[in-house]
Amino acid sequence: MEETLMDGATSIMHLPDDCLSFIFNYLDCRSDRESFGLTCQRWLNIQNLNRRSLQFPCSFSIIGPSSLSGSSIDINSFHLYRILTRFQHLEYLSLSGCIELPDSGLTYLKYYGSRLQTLCLDCCFGITDYGLSLVGIGCPSLTIISLYRCNITDAALEALASTCLALKHMNLAYCPRISDSGLRALLQGCCQLSAIKISNCRGVSGVGFRGCSSTLVYVDAEFCNLEPEGIMGIVSGGGLKFLNIAGLSSLSLKDELAVIGNGFAAGLKILSLRMCRTVSDASIVAIAKGCPLLTEWNLALCHGVRFSGWASIGLNCHNLEKLHVNRCRNLCDRGLQALRDGCERLSVLYMNRNSRISDIAVELFKFYRGDVEIKGEEVMSIGPHWDCLKYDE
Repeated sequence: MEETLMDGATSIMHLPDDCLSFIFNYLDCRSDRESFGLTCQRWLNIQNLNRRSLQFPCSFSIIGPSSLSGSSIDINSFHLYRILTRFQHLEYLSLSGCIELPDSGLTYLKYYGSRLQTLCLDCCFGITDYGLSLVGIGCPSLTIISLYRCNITDAALEALASTCLALKHMNLAYCPRISDSGLRALLQGCCQLSAIKISNCRGVSGVGFRGCSSTLVYVDAEFCNLEPEGIMGIVSGGGLKFLNIAGLSSLSLKDELAVIGNGFAAGLKILSLRMCRTVSDASIVAIAKGCPLLTEWNLALCHGVRFSGWASIGLNCHNLEKLHVNRCRNLCDRGLQALRDGCERLSVLYMNRNSRISDIAVELFKFYRGDVEIKGEEVMSIGPHWDCLKYDE
């Protein structure tokens, strides 16, 4: 062996590609992995073929759910073609912020997208229904897709529903042109769908969720025009663990939110009714009794909740750990006492002072419940970049 090495007949360059790939994947130092391809063209090819994720250094920054910086990434069809031909085994690809990317750029996914599992197209304003049909054809293995602020319609959802049958997580926040028709097609075609964001989709009433699968555990539908029948549809699958329907202001939903506590959402763990100003005590009582596993409940700005509602929460919410009661006009000393005497697992109470709660009531709460931290307002905010895998367990 020593003689062979001295003759130069054998070296690391004689190792087959699978051995070099094993060496590359065994490197745990980022700088070593990045410099691996600098050795020679062959090693560069090994590095390229083993790259699994690619995210551009986005020049747009999400400050809030509707904030973009003035700059953008200039990625055209040719750039994307070069990228996909170089990295042919990508499982994660983010094109978020490529606002000028046209539908034609996604054509190359037909040839190089079969391994993709996650695709982010947030704020890709040039992508239309046709572009999403190309995604569906080229990326049958997709499990996560984010289309935040994209100009798509129900036709795009129908195309994905017929091709991307493995979809589990979908972000449709701020997609104003979608409706219940597209959601119905999506939920019927993608039977493994477990999480969906439709916040600020004003064309959605919720009826498209009717008959959804029990695999659906996460729904973010804040500031949608939900109807009573739509809320029933959202919980109809029976598997929900996270539900955000903040921003409901319709007087017709005063008592109808009680449907959340009718048994279909018995496994619910996190619920946001923030800014549901007209929600009634009847609804709060039904939810407190029908959702015994709740660990976090946001009732900020829910002015319709009165003493019987607070008393029911204290009496029935034995697993509640976080409760938001900021700026609730009808939370008084008796209501605070009911929360103090119940909710034995409560650890954080988000509460701003209001005129109906006396200093004595607050001090008594602190004295008897020293295990509870009182904090200022915290909004349960779910931005365009989201992670709901933990609700999938």
